Amino acid sequence: MEWQSAADTVPSSFITEAQARSLLGKPPATGAWRDGDPVGHRRFLDVGPLHFEAGSSLGAVRIAYETWGTLSPTGDNAVLVLHALTGDSHVVGPSGPGHHTAGWWGGIVGPGLAIDTDRWFVVAPNMLGGCQGSTGPSSLAPDAAEWGTRFPYLTIRDQVAAQVAFADRLEIDRWAAVIGGSMGGMHALEWAVEKPARVERLAILAAPPVSTADQIAHNSVQIEAIRTDPLFRAGDYYDAADGDGPTRGLSLARRMALLNYRSPSELNLRFERGWQSDISPLGAGGRFAVESYLDFHGNKFTRRFDANSYIVLALAMNSHDIGRGRGGVPSALARITARTLVLGIDSDRLFPVDGQRTIAAHLPNNIDGSDPVVLQSPYGHDGFLIEHDAVGSQLARLLR
Repeated sequence: MEWQSAADTVPSSFITEAQARSLLGKPPATGAWRDGDPVGHRRFLDVGPLHFEAGSSLGAVRIAYETWGTLSPTGDNAVLVLHALTGDSHVVGPSGPGHHTAGWWGGIVGPGLAIDTDRWFVVAPNMLGGCQGSTGPSSLAPDAAEWGTRFPYLTIRDQVAAQVAFADRLEIDRWAAVIGGSMGGMHALEWAVEKPARVERLAILAAPPVSTADQIAHNSVQIEAIRTDPLFRAGDYYDAADGDGPTRGLSLARRMALLNYRSPSELNLRFERGWQSDISPLGAGGRFAVESYLDFHGNKFTRRFDANSYIVLALAMNSHDIGRGRGGVPSALARITARTLVLGIDSDRLFPVDGQRTIAAHLPNNIDGSDPVVLQSPYGHDGFLIEHDAVGSQLARLLR
């Protein structure tokens, strides 16, 4: 559950007056991309009906995606890049019509970069249940109303099953690499365990083998922040006017999540006890700078995301357990045949390095033996989105 926005994946800083002015005006009831909105660089692929682990199903599923580079005649250079909870398919490219923000990994993917699009054909789908073009709660159900809270419960495995169907429709039988960070790393792990013959290389960045009780607890309070917003209306808010949607609850969930994305040392170093203005926060009505920082990014988030999608995806993260029904984590990881890079971040308090150590210890073909690469970064979990040079150099090792 990370920023996944180029404008946000930068070191924390004081909020300027210009930034504050950029959020003037009432936010929409949902920040989801909707049919009829500018398409931008998206493409769409219908992957047919899907049946899910919990017993529900969807009669038709659409995946939104973007690509860069050219597929080779033999189809052996396709790289799947999987985004995190609040990300989307816009990995590279400017903001503009159809895209609220610039690409979230522009320092990693592109000509001459670590994932070199002069060599690789890069494919990035928006995950099932998301809100940026793939079928999700803001999509229309067969009764021509939005799914809302009627949208099926999804697991990580369900979302990967949708990605497998998507790859089948693209006629990509084997990925040269599957690369994912955070929730995208959960998907990448699932790909390599469930479909080992279809994954040649694997990169797991800042992702765990299971969602722990601590992580589930953090998700639960964020979900409750959304559900208890009176304007959530049990998930039926899509016809609400601007400013009349569940943006307060969604913004609060985002602020809670941010506290796990960044490290205490970075926040303390950047803000200390600084004030946002000349007005004292000590009883005079002013605010501490870190409060304004959280508030700004929470409010900004509501303009590009959907409250129902946030709940569906957070619950899917809670389902993550690579060893469930497979004899445990070590047994599941032993299935992986791909040449693998495992990378953790020393200051990550969302998915601490212990998780990456567990993954690395049980992989047959980890490029660093039984150890993960541990990146030293002050930026916490978001380090895999910010530290382009360090992360890029590790991905280059894998892709040589």
